[in-house]
Amino acid sequence: MTFGNPWFIVVAVLVAGGLGFGYWSLQRQRARTLAAAGLTTGRAVRRHIPPIMFLVALALLLLSVARPEATLPVARAAGTVVLAFDVSNSMAADDVAPTRIAAAQTAAVSFVEAQPDSVDIGIVAFDQGALTTQQPTADRAATTAAIKRLQVNGGTSLGQAILASLTVIVGKPVSLPDPDSADPPAELGYFGNATIVLLSDGEDTGGPDAVAAAQLAATAGVHIETVGVGTVEGTTVEVDGYRVATALNEELLTTLAQTTTGSYHRAETAESLRDVYDSLDLRLTTERKPVELTGAAAAIALLLLTIGGLLMTTWFGRIL
Repeated sequence: MTFGNPWFIVVAVLVAGGLGFGYWSLQRQRARTLAAAGLTTGRAVRRHIPPIMFLVALALLLLSVARPEATLPVARAAGTVVLAFDVSNSMAADDVAPTRIAAAQTAAVSFVEAQPDSVDIGIVAFDQGALTTQQPTADRAATTAAIKRLQVNGGTSLGQAILASLTVIVGKPVSLPDPDSADPPAELGYFGNATIVLLSDGEDTGGPDAVAAAQLAATAGVHIETVGVGTVEGTTVEVDGYRVATALNEELLTTLAQTTTGSYHRAETAESLRDVYDSLDLRLTTERKPVELTGAAAAIALLLLTIGGLLMTTWFGRIL
């Protein structure tokens, strides 16, 4: 522990010690006077409790002026978050107003702007393929600009989305191991402070096995939070002049999240989508930071003064 004004420690010791010695001397003199008169003091222990509390409170108040500071572990959101956006044609559906993709973009911008600088955020856009549109960064302006540039096109590959997000996190190309090979999967390392937020309606139309990709993420310590954008009842969307039915596939999105000990979140309206972002379980880490204890010391001192005053008035009908 360190002190911003260490000289006040000396003041606190001298004042509290002097008052304590004076109180002790006064009580000894009082006891001798009563003894000479043939009297005894009753309830001796209880009589001393409030004054002692006052002395301790005074010492704490003086110590608080010395501005004590301690280095303590402080929890904070930290690490890397990759927002993986489904930009397939089905995300143009309007069962979430104004459209699924527009609602997801608006809520994502609010989420990005609310994160502390200790969280680096990257953007991956995916349809039947996947493209990293923004490497993880603390530059919120660059991240929000990347989100606003997203446009719908093509089909959906959830597996490709996860692999592309892992590539961003790991820093090297990531792919599923060859099922016909006896070689073990490539070692990716461990990234326990990384999270993939997968925003999609869950309609997987091809590409790498999404569940196998989620299992690969789990071995790397990365957890996936899936956000279902759309409604279970679904709607239709026009693609190349045809009306195509589209509905939320909650089962697959739930499986992907649970494979990595993450959670699935349903977002059927723009408002619920914003609430989802507020409830996302991002990784927390602890950092040892200097924390000033002035307020805590003063609060304890005031509490002792209050309790001591109440005890004095309750037991003796007066204060001091």
